[in-house]
Amino acid sequence: MVTNIGVIGCGNISSAYIKHSKQYENLFFKAFADLDSERAQAKAEEYGQGAVACTVEELLADPEITIVLNITIPNAHYSVAKAALMAGKSVYNEKPLTISKSEGKELLELAREKGLRVGGAPDTFLGAGIQTCRKIIEDGLIGFPVGATAFMMGHGHESWHPDPEFYYQVGGGPMFDMGPYYLTALVNLLGPINSVSGSTRISFPERTITSEKKFGKKVPVEVPTHVVGLLNFDNGAIGTIITSFDVWAHHMPCIEIYGSKGSLVVPDPNTFEGEVLLWTEEAREWQAIPLLEDRKFTGRSLGLADMAYAIENQREHRANGKLTYHVLEIMHAIHESAILDKTIALAPVMSGKPTPLFRDADLAK
Repeated sequence: MVTNIGVIGCGNISSAYIKHSKQYENLFFKAFADLDSERAQAKAEEYGQGAVACTVEELLADPEITIVLNITIPNAHYSVAKAALMAGKSVYNEKPLTISKSEGKELLELAREKGLRVGGAPDTFLGAGIQTCRKIIEDGLIGFPVGATAFMMGHGHESWHPDPEFYYQVGGGPMFDMGPYYLTALVNLLGPINSVSGSTRISFPERTITSEKKFGKKVPVEVPTHVVGLLNFDNGAIGTIITSFDVWAHHMPCIEIYGSKGSLVVPDPNTFEGEVLLWTEEAREWQAIPLLEDRKFTGRSLGLADMAYAIENQREHRANGKLTYHVLEIMHAIHESAILDKTIALAPVMSGKPTPLFRDADLAK
């Protein structure tokens, strides 16, 4: 069965969704909409296969569209997703789910009332790299989890992104931009987080764009650009995360998991594959571990395809609203902790057990 998708938002990331969506026989991007009609037309032509460009209103009124892929800028995620749900369509949001917790909770409640689905990026945790790490942990190869570290550090996006302003506005910053990749991976590997504490700072109050389109433009910084969080997991593990737009260079790994019997190097959570390294007390050296499977399906739209199959087969989709909301709550709590100078307890939104391991075969059930 083919699920018709309506795409709202035709910016930088839309090409990645277009490219990878074509490997999934159950997805058809029927319509593209954007505030810039020319951009919507360009994406419809890039996708081909009879896709059309239209207005947002026309897309939402199309009875053949089942899921709205919402890849607008963060401060539009809520309004577009709510409009989609009100129109009787499930919605898959780019990260973060919304800017505020109240908006995210409202979307989940509205979807529940209407019998619809909310899904959301990132879906990279479904890739063979992180799923291999999941199996290693579940098989007990590192013993019980003790701790984790996660680092995403760079010097911002103004040197390459054509429109980088929103990265320094409310809803942006390194935690809300890249934190979802790292936190989603950690939660999938280790389970829910019950409390956090954090520290933040703005190191540079103004940024200068050096990418070609807006070269020389000054951008005031409204949000913290160096964010450190302490994460307390339900299973007793303690994690640390640093996300920063203030670091010129570093040698830190993306994610490492530490257990009672060994350690695990997790691939970059902004990718779907990558090298998995395992150190155990028996081997006493780092060993490269083969990936769980040689994936046929990968890349952006993986979570969307899983959502479409889940709707068809009446099962839970993995990149679901509870997960995306939990990650949203964690990010807010880290920032709130820094302001209030206290540990923030999180609501028990998720069950204690992560979703089942994901394999290609799950897209055929």
